Amino acid sequence: MKRKPLLLFAFPAFVLLILATERTATVLLGTYPASANMWRIWLALHPSSGMFWQQVDFYLAGSMGLDFALLGAVLGVCWVACRARSSAAFFLANHGTLIVAASMIFIGGHSQTASTIAAFTAPSGFQFSLVMDFTWLNGLLSVMGVATCAYCHFAYLGELRMRVESRRVRVLALQRDF
Repeated sequence: MKRKPLLLFAFPAFVLLILATERTATVLLGTYPASANMWRIWLALHPSSGMFWQQVDFYLAGSMGLDFALLGAVLGVCWVACRARSSAAFFLANHGTLIVAASMIFIGGHSQTASTIAAFTAPSGFQFSLVMDFTWLNGLLSVMGVATCAYCHFAYLGELRMRVESRRVRVLALQRDF
């Protein structure tokens, strides 16, 4: 199986598009605060990426220009990693993005409702709860992340199988020569 860089790049690009759209909506909301459509877009995107951006803004001194520059640089790095010959590069790019998406979902799960809080009891008797914001966006991110992770593993194992096969052919050729 030959891997397709565009499929490997789709999930990181989608996560970065969500982050960039939230930043753009924030800028436009400051420009057009009376726009109801802008508020709807911002309210849909902010819970999943707002807490994430608060951490990023703290390190970038609150500059949205630096936010967009960082997004562009990360987008370029992800594209180069997904097109790299080395399997480890696209593997790390997709799994790093999956970790970022999961942290966006879990950190954004601060809006607690009865349907999103699940209480669990460990075998030792310790009770803990899992809070996650199940919006359409987080559901789409989760499904896309798991699908990309599966494709990434499938592509990696396919490349590994091809390398093993070519090595086996070389060993057979050496045995025949001896």
